[in-house]
Amino acid sequence: MEIFIDADACPVKDEIYKVAQRYGLKTWVVANSFLMAPTSPLVERVVVDAGPDAADDWIAEHAGAGDIVVTQDIPLAERALQAGAAAVAPTGRPFTVDSIGSAIAQRALMEQLRSTGDIIGGPKPFDRNDRSRFLQALDQMVNQEQRRRAARPR
Repeated sequence: MEIFIDADACPVKDEIYKVAQRYGLKTWVVANSFLMAPTSPLVERVVVDAGPDAADDWIAEHAGAGDIVVTQDIPLAERALQAGAAAVAPTGRPFTVDSIGSAIAQRALMEQLRSTGDIIGGPKPFDRNDRSRFLQALDQMVNQEQRRRAARPR
């Protein structure tokens, strides 16, 4: 199990590092530019070429079954789920096979409304409740995957 961070605008990187350290999980910090990350054999920085989906493409190509992808990007979450990985937003909102379709539809609707000027602005500011929900969701995902692996016949 590895954690992949869509890191360019991720507000919970420090929390991910702490959880990953606690469980001994390899963490990939994927961004379009150099970002500071802890010096650890468990943390690997990946700087991809500039481009709208370069980090997403790298993560989608490398994340697989049992991994966890942390992203705000709904299309990347969908790709992660298709690869068998779990996906969670920095607000703690898990993306699931059952919920991803409605998330994509809502995203398209919001883009349409913003483009026509019917909605101005973006999501509410990130707060400590989001941070707390994220930590709980990430810990839960790690534990679920560990239980799943322990229950697998050998």
